Amino acid sequence: MPHSKTGAAGGGSNNYCRVYESSEVRGITGDPIRPGGFLLTERALDFCGFAPGARILDVGCGSGATVEHMIRRYNYNAVGVDPSTLLLSRGRHRMPCLPLVEATGEQLPFADCVMDGVLAECTLSVMAEQDRALAEMHRVLKAGGMLVIHDVYARNAAGVDNLRRLPLAVCFAGATSQHDLVAKITSAGFHLLLWEDHSRLLTELAAKLIFANGSLSLFWEKIARGAMCGQVIQDTIRKSRPGYFLLIARKLLT
Repeated sequence: MPHSKTGAAGGGSNNYCRVYESSEVRGITGDPIRPGGFLLTERALDFCGFAPGARILDVGCGSGATVEHMIRRYNYNAVGVDPSTLLLSRGRHRMPCLPLVEATGEQLPFADCVMDGVLAECTLSVMAEQDRALAEMHRVLKAGGMLVIHDVYARNAAGVDNLRRLPLAVCFAGATSQHDLVAKITSAGFHLLLWEDHSRLLTELAAKLIFANGSLSLFWEKIARGAMCGQVIQDTIRKSRPGYFLLIARKLLT
């Protein structure tokens, strides 16, 4: 669950990068760093039906696993941005010609109306300024272009405020309710086409983390590095009833 931003709810970009560069996370998820790997990526791309050669931006690309996947499998003109120098260097080492740019979602280094699609795969939730990032995604998309987001959300909206108090730059700290997220997307100038719940992918990832660490509280203890008790973190997340979703929206023509 990587992120491309200037900072999450619980910390700045340096904190974010340290979390998602860590072996505790990447050792379980692999290079995609999110629940389900490429499963929802492929579901979304098939739904959108982009033509070969379409220009697709991955915001928060990490080491560029999705960018490489889109180029090799779909023949898209794909590019990725991420703030982590380390993750980007890993991607370039794996594939030297991979088009990766060090940048944040709140300030995308692209002209207006140049992208056919924008992906934010488990990354919007770790952006410090989500509204600004959505405005940037809207700006770089062509009229009628497609926005794809899959990420965590809080199925219990009453738990969101406590999530914001987590001292961690991870996706749960920036999770919101379905209602509030759809409102953000609509306000940013998009028309919602699809919302699907894929919370089972989050459950599957949790099972892998428990197997590797003994419990989720022990995993969070390692990630927090003394900033907060791992059990308190896990209890806070559990009370929000975290889920995982796929959202696809279209940039309005006017």
